[in-house]
Amino acid sequence: MVILSPEKAVRSVAFGLLGALSMALLLSSSATSAHIAVESTQFDRLGSGTANSAILADEAKCRDRNYCDPRPCTVPVRLREPLTEALSNNQGHQFEAFRLCEQFTQLATHADQTMIWPSSENNAEATSFAEASSRWNGDFQWKPASASTDIITRFGDEARAVFGPIPDIDCGDLAAKVIPLEIDGNIVDLKPNPAISGSPLQFEHRDAKGKIVKWSTQIAKCDKPSLAGNVTYCGMNSRVSRRVVGTVEWVSLCRKSSPHLEIDPEPYWQKNNPTFARLGIIGFNRESGEIVFFDGSKNRQHFDWTTPFTPPGGRSYADHKGRTTAATLYDSTFQIQCSACHDNKAPYVISPHIGQARIGYFGGAASERALAFSLGDYVPKMKRDERLPFRVIGSAYTATYATDLARARTVEDPSGNCTQCHTLTTQITGQRIAADAAGRIPEVTNPTWAQVVSVRAEVLKLSEIDAHRTDWARRSAYGNIHPWMVPREGNKITAESGQMSEDDWRQLSNCIWEAGGKECRYKPLFTACPAPGVQLGGDGSQPTAVSSEVLPVPTGEVGANRVLRLRWSYLNDYGHVPQRDDVRFNIAIKSTPIPLSGKAPLESDYPTIDEAKDAIDDTTVGHGGTSGRAMFVGDLSYFGHKRFTDPAPSTTPREFRADLPAMCNRRYLARVLAKRFCFDQSGVKYADRGQVLFADVTCN
Repeated sequence: MVILSPEKAVRSVAFGLLGALSMALLLSSSATSAHIAVESTQFDRLGSGTANSAILADEAKCRDRNYCDPRPCTVPVRLREPLTEALSNNQGHQFEAFRLCEQFTQLATHADQTMIWPSSENNAEATSFAEASSRWNGDFQWKPASASTDIITRFGDEARAVFGPIPDIDCGDLAAKVIPLEIDGNIVDLKPNPAISGSPLQFEHRDAKGKIVKWSTQIAKCDKPSLAGNVTYCGMNSRVSRRVVGTVEWVSLCRKSSPHLEIDPEPYWQKNNPTFARLGIIGFNRESGEIVFFDGSKNRQHFDWTTPFTPPGGRSYADHKGRTTAATLYDSTFQIQCSACHDNKAPYVISPHIGQARIGYFGGAASERALAFSLGDYVPKMKRDERLPFRVIGSAYTATYATDLARARTVEDPSGNCTQCHTLTTQITGQRIAADAAGRIPEVTNPTWAQVVSVRAEVLKLSEIDAHRTDWARRSAYGNIHPWMVPREGNKITAESGQMSEDDWRQLSNCIWEAGGKECRYKPLFTACPAPGVQLGGDGSQPTAVSSEVLPVPTGEVGANRVLRLRWSYLNDYGHVPQRDDVRFNIAIKSTPIPLSGKAPLESDYPTIDEAKDAIDDTTVGHGGTSGRAMFVGDLSYFGHKRFTDPAPSTTPREFRADLPAMCNRRYLARVLAKRFCFDQSGVKYADRGQVLFADVTCN
């Protein structure tokens, strides 16, 4: 298992120390038989010292060459199948090593490098410009989600910058819904049996009219077992909570599960017992298609929903208590690959297990059982086809699963049976959910060895799921809820259309397992981060009212004759989130003598687009930027938005302002360039050309 890239690690003292530290953690976690162990606090102290030493040792070297590789840590190699299984403990520790390595690397680049000016036509002017512009604009120059290097805290900050405020996760809310358990067409709950001495806990079976049908002491099968594969197949009394804020919705699942994946008559499974095993949260913007996944820590044996959970990153940058609490509440190793299952361009994948009225009920949503047992439309239908945008937010998560995210494809069913209504992919919606829905076994006509292994693993998982399904659910008479999707009629399982034919299924299965051809019409599942602006694929937002003004120098200021104030207005309206905060502006500016002719400048006279881009595209605290001939101001937020504060909501353009030092009888040519912090593996996306403007500073 590779944790470090040696070629990169030896580039500096800092990276060498970081590499040794991460490798030590790997060895300590993997050599459990030798009982090698180092407490995490020791690593924290060593990491902080290492980072500080790195700053001192390599500061001059980084400044001289204008570039320091910020990524000496390599993601551990993962087995691709099965996608939804949790990592083993050993793999989990290796991912912790990787995350710790990343965190220390970020600390090593934490120094505040707001302005670096090693090269300019006039070094004295550049130095004076840097010092004055930093004093005048520094409060509003900062990168979003850069207040912390903690994996979860930063992850939460990234999500808040994209989706706006994250509500507390509250499965104890009165609006939260209990996911039912159904057996042989009846609903089942765990209660004391008053008919037996001592009222032991047993499973009560009631029909749709509420009549007790029977009591049982064991549950081996249910009508709608979970398709997740690594949770209790026939669990009961898990809860789902849904909150909608404008275009964004948050879905939380507080799932009860057991280590052995079976259910027993124990108090844990009772409806009034708030203890549960798995915490999962999904945030989704239905307009932009952006999605984020948070999983509860795998180091915790149980959670409790009597108290709402603080969101990752707290409720704001200033919520220090919440940020500290949340840092240990969520999984920083991302052991569960949520994007593999939630891959249908929507925040949830509906199967019979979740208990929606439109799935798995003989007679449809208006039937007696659906009305009595289901969640109705609490989680509503959301049709999103394969052409719509879909992008995972969270730089740490997407770095972990970069290969899988890039490889994932949507498929088109050659037979036309399935994908006219559904988005199916080469991940779990195809490989598991489509197979279960159609009641078919995955197959590949001419498989590679890798496909043979993967398909066999998936067939085994589907057989385990099916072994927990009741015969009642499979029968052709009353029941008949499996298969739960049929050709042409979809979930109208009362229709007499029969199963999907073997030939049609074989074609679709080949497509799902990446063994098809042009007939599958493969397209990338995840779409690109949109750049600010109206260019192809951009978000449509453009700066307006761009202007300049020459003002007197404030009293006591030296090193400038005038203040050149640049103004513009901009509304970051992508996804219609009033608190969205993932766009900043860079300014590249050149100073030349005012031409005697007074003619307006040519396009070629302005700083280039490259000069307005960052020298290092990352999202750590601090900023490095040089441009050969132009001076540079980076990461400018709107006026009044001070460092590490959350933005007030706005649906109208915000005012941006930059005050720059200017000298008499000089012409200043500026390029203002918007950039989006994507918070994924693509880093930063820039506008196509930005806005250019010039000002002549005369002092007569």
